[in-house]
Amino acid sequence: MTLTKVFSVDPLNPCEEALKMCCEVVKGGGIVVFPTETVYGLGASAFNGEAVKKIFIAKGRPADNPLIVHISRVEQLYEVADSVPEEVLNAVKVFWPGPFTVIVRKSARVVKEVTAGLPTVAVRMPAHPVALKLIDCAGPIAAPSANISGRPSPTTGFHVMMDMFGRADAIIDAGETLYGVESTIIDTTSKPYKLLRPGAMPIEKVAEVLRQEVLIPVQARGLGEFEKALAPGMRYKHYSPETPVILVEGLNTVQAIKKVVEELVKEGKRVVAIVSSETAKNLETPIRLVTYGSRANLFEIAKNLFKILREIDNMGVDIAVIEGVEEKGLGLAVMNRLRKAATKIIH
Repeated sequence: MTLTKVFSVDPLNPCEEALKMCCEVVKGGGIVVFPTETVYGLGASAFNGEAVKKIFIAKGRPADNPLIVHISRVEQLYEVADSVPEEVLNAVKVFWPGPFTVIVRKSARVVKEVTAGLPTVAVRMPAHPVALKLIDCAGPIAAPSANISGRPSPTTGFHVMMDMFGRADAIIDAGETLYGVESTIIDTTSKPYKLLRPGAMPIEKVAEVLRQEVLIPVQARGLGEFEKALAPGMRYKHYSPETPVILVEGLNTVQAIKKVVEELVKEGKRVVAIVSSETAKNLETPIRLVTYGSRANLFEIAKNLFKILREIDNMGVDIAVIEGVEEKGLGLAVMNRLRKAATKIIH
């Protein structure tokens, strides 16, 4: 077990001394948990292969699952990328800092452990003062989400402590993250550009800024896995609580959920239904109901998603039934995560 140092900081005005100490950990080959606007990340220097290996060990993450390199200035893009198409450079200047990741050709400086030996690298600039100041000091940081591999991503300091205390060298706790789902990832190494992971930046906005269509494979919707992982979230089971999850998606979810719940209760199962506030008003059932937000506010649903997926295991139930949402805007990212978390999907 690693002796983990924990630093609680103000997310907008973080303690400079705490960040300096965490910067030294990264420079010294250690791994640090830090907040971003999406979820918490577990980071190491993108130029230190031995340090990056520690991330995979701490998470129990497969070595063929690449990481995202986080930068704090657009100029750093040229430290980690070999070439960047002009329209991609224009797009990152619009979206950065923010939850937008691009796959580009990597520079020789980025170690193979970051990219799983691939010639490409995923890069983004997080929109969080703590992350930006840490990267400013330590240089580009390679990081996946700071959770045990396969578990829901962490959006609070408490989640991080549950998963990474005793595994990371340091944890920076800056409270709850803003978006609650990870960044959107676009592969720009070939045309047409391709969505690899929907995230907090709606794909409709990305396509508008790029001024071209972005391909959305079925795998990006959470339906199956990509053959090869170019970035996080493309392969392997993700976001799953230990409790089995049934996802109900479609137009008339109220009646479908009611039917599923009734059948499970007849089987003697203890069930929780996790639904929108609109469905909760119309779902007459004796079982426990948990609302994740309003269908009219997908930002609220996305923000609550991982928190609720983590709480399921503490609800004392045998199974959870979750209502899906429409695949527009943030809804695409929510459905990607729910489908990957689900044990069974009912249409």
